[in-house]
Amino acid sequence: MIEEPVQDAVETMLPEVVAAVDLGSNSFHMIVARIGNGHMQVTDRLKEMVRLGEGLGEDKQLDPQVAERALACLERFGQRLRGFPPGSVRAVGTNTLRQIAPESDFLPLAEAKLGHPIEVIAGREEARLIYLGVAHDLAAGTERRLVVDIGGGSTEIIVGLGFSPRLRESLHMGCVSMSRRHFADGRITARTMEKAELTGALEVRPVRELFRRTGWQTAVGSSGTIKSIAAVVAAEGWCEDGISATALLRLRDVLVETGRISALALKGLAEERKPVFAGGVAVLRSVFETLGIQHLQVSEYALREGLIYEMMGRSQHVDVRERTVETLGRHFQIDQDHAQRVRATALALLRRLTAPWSLQDPSHGLMLAWAARLHEIGVMVAHSQHQKHGAYLLRNADLAGFTRPEQMLLAALVLGHRRKFPVQELAALPHGGGEAARRLCVILRLAVLLHRGRSSENKPNPTLATDGDNLALSFPDDWLADHPLTRLELEEEAERLASAGIRLEFG
Repeated sequence: MIEEPVQDAVETMLPEVVAAVDLGSNSFHMIVARIGNGHMQVTDRLKEMVRLGEGLGEDKQLDPQVAERALACLERFGQRLRGFPPGSVRAVGTNTLRQIAPESDFLPLAEAKLGHPIEVIAGREEARLIYLGVAHDLAAGTERRLVVDIGGGSTEIIVGLGFSPRLRESLHMGCVSMSRRHFADGRITARTMEKAELTGALEVRPVRELFRRTGWQTAVGSSGTIKSIAAVVAAEGWCEDGISATALLRLRDVLVETGRISALALKGLAEERKPVFAGGVAVLRSVFETLGIQHLQVSEYALREGLIYEMMGRSQHVDVRERTVETLGRHFQIDQDHAQRVRATALALLRRLTAPWSLQDPSHGLMLAWAARLHEIGVMVAHSQHQKHGAYLLRNADLAGFTRPEQMLLAALVLGHRRKFPVQELAALPHGGGEAARRLCVILRLAVLLHRGRSSENKPNPTLATDGDNLALSFPDDWLADHPLTRLELEEEAERLASAGIRLEFG
């Protein structure tokens, strides 16, 4: 009997010591933390100013010298992480890695140096993780918070309540990109500063009213640029706690009066921060002015701490991806009863094939279950070719908790659940996941086919035997004779699976 209830979520035991790596456009960060009883204690922090964003050319390739600098940093990080078991390290890439050309070989080289997988996350997912980190640094509170995080290539702004982000956006501006655009010659003039601030204001403008209408009550800033500005205004005696609008304006005027980046002599300003400091000030000024911020608190936590808390949550059955799938199901009015029947059959098939098809990774079951629950998401667009509509939605939607490779896999599975087998799309998936994805797609297709009648009665309950890529489904006596439509569908499916190198027999 194939069908039996299975939980989608997989509870994993995190080791006592974990690590998070943040590959930003300006700096690479790593923290090592000891966790227990729902608490995190940071035991080690490493940071290097790599300025990855400086090396990204118009062809979306990295300058070889910048790539070499970045890989050398990751090799040093990798030495610290040597011996950490799989699943104990989460490394993410942000704005610059999002832009690097797909054919670039930087990411596999980076993973080899680090010794652990690197996930490239979308801007809004980055915003969610930043908020998670900042929220854990502050008292829970009941007020709505605006969180601002300025990175090297992007700026994330989020409004949330407690530990839940309610509105999040990633803007295409950061301290590195703004400095390259307006202060590349090393000069800081009133005109260039004004142009930089206007550039920032234009970037914020499309979401300005949306964020203002949230009624946020306190503003919090995080990460290097904001912490550096806070250190300067405190050391200069302009603002003792955080960053006030008055202190930020005074800092801006001092930069213009100084005139050159090389001549900056501000108290609290680190030498390595100078080349991108003016760009960072311009970005923050534009956010202050556009969103009406008068004072900004500063948090010590940001993306990397958010990654640790995310890992802790997933190990305790708190996975934001599960909530995302539930929300999609409701929003697109998916037939939940049918989806759950397909899911249960798919997971039962997976258990039979786990060992022979090398699908032992817990993520395989999760992705298969979510794909089964969402395989009809495209029906709301149109029933004809709904597998293509569903794949498009999942490939391009803002799916909280999912990395880009996970979204691509989910979309590919939904695309392949019926009709033509998507050989090329599955083979093109990143991180060498094409073979596992091919087999997961076969399982999903069979589960969907066995429930084509959409009835909870007269379940076929075949047994499954496997020999490599040869599959044999055995049905109860006379069942197929009594269900000629299913027999015809199985015959057609056998022809389609042959294109994927799978031989399907049934009887």
